[in-house]
Amino acid sequence: MNYDVAIIGAGVIGAFAARELSRYNIRTALIERCNDMAMGTSKANSAIVHAGFDAIPGTLKARFNVEGTALMPKVCKELSVPFKPIGSLVVAFSDEEMKTLEKLLERGNKNGVPGLEIYGREKLREVEPNISEEAVGALFAPTAGIVCPYELTIAATENAVVNGAEFIRNFEVAGIDYSGDTFTLRSADKEIKAKIVVNAAGVYADKIAAMAGDNSINIIPRKGEYVLCDKTSGSLAKHVVFQCPTPMGKGVLVTPTVDGNLLLGPTAKDIEDKENTVTTAQSLAEVLEKTKKSFPTINTRDIITSFAGLRAHEDSDDFIIGKSAANPKFINAAGIESPGLSAAPAIGAYIAGLVRDELGADAKPDFTPVREEPVRFRNMTNEQRKALIEKNPAYGRIICRCETVTEGEILDAIKAPAGARDVDGVKRRTRAGMGRCQGGFCGSKVVELLAKELGVEVNEITKFGGNSRILYERTK
Repeated sequence: MNYDVAIIGAGVIGAFAARELSRYNIRTALIERCNDMAMGTSKANSAIVHAGFDAIPGTLKARFNVEGTALMPKVCKELSVPFKPIGSLVVAFSDEEMKTLEKLLERGNKNGVPGLEIYGREKLREVEPNISEEAVGALFAPTAGIVCPYELTIAATENAVVNGAEFIRNFEVAGIDYSGDTFTLRSADKEIKAKIVVNAAGVYADKIAAMAGDNSINIIPRKGEYVLCDKTSGSLAKHVVFQCPTPMGKGVLVTPTVDGNLLLGPTAKDIEDKENTVTTAQSLAEVLEKTKKSFPTINTRDIITSFAGLRAHEDSDDFIIGKSAANPKFINAAGIESPGLSAAPAIGAYIAGLVRDELGADAKPDFTPVREEPVRFRNMTNEQRKALIEKNPAYGRIICRCETVTEGEILDAIKAPAGARDVDGVKRRTRAGMGRCQGGFCGSKVVELLAKELGVEVNEITKFGGNSRILYERTK
């Protein structure tokens, strides 16, 4: 297990670093402590491609946000990931908040964000008919949009693997040694050697850096809780709608998702536990109270689930990207909180450039940036569905009724490069289990298909790896 570069952390930053490195003749390993990619911040965030007006000019957040957002439409097209450039609105509810919008406009212009415009009350009502009567204006950013963060991470990883990178699951780095120009990454029972290490470990980036002798990073997990509504509410908001930002972040938002749901949140609370993603009644009530300020007609009966994610907030309040002062062959990509998703394509390219120059690597003549588009049966016409079923009858068997996901799609997800190995992995790739019943109908079918394709007993199938087994024993 010898590589030129090992990337620690298969979130969206690690995935794009791997994809960009796979453009070159570089032996790359993407290492993940969990059973799948996108298991941390990249699976639980606002799914927003930010325009870039919020970041302080001159920061890495500002630079990579604007660069990444400009790249996102092309990247999503190459990777066959849905992206909707619906634009965003920061809504003001007072004359004082209108002054905040002016400051954000000035900041955005300095950051090079195109097309920013402040709307008055009438224009805001025109573009967002359901907005609160209390709203007095908004800052419009046309380059903002929405994407599915975990699908983007999965697609970037798959593309990296197709181009020669290796995805290594269930490797939790317990120690790092450096000797003879080589890093040795140790888990409980394995070792990986690499000439260069990229630290993209999210909320654990400070711990990983410390293992390599770099104690300059301090990550504070910032917890955000969200509410997800059914598709019946998806048309309530036409844009990503923010309230004015606070010192803790961009504030609560109301946004449609690329799949037609409505997302509300998040809260923002600094915590100590890097694994605490439980939701609380108090925080979810706070989300509903604050978001109803923007859209009073939000229907709580449309809520189908809630979740929490952790942002990797660093003391400096900026991204930390570059060679470590402790060892120039140890590259940090730390403190990547919002707008990290937006910045990911640009950060990945920057990191790949550092590694390429360090190794003097050549570009691959056969690199392919295109990921084959997965079957999305729910989006097909009846004629397209009929033709597909004639080729493969598995696409004619509906497994998830809520989201119209077929057996063929689930089998594709399992067989894909770096494919699904657990129920949540299938869920993120196909949406089986993401509908109104939250897997109540399709869950057992997914378990059976996983067991059959992976050649294991059904009681070995987990929800998300580790000890999260769905079934423990057979009953008579």
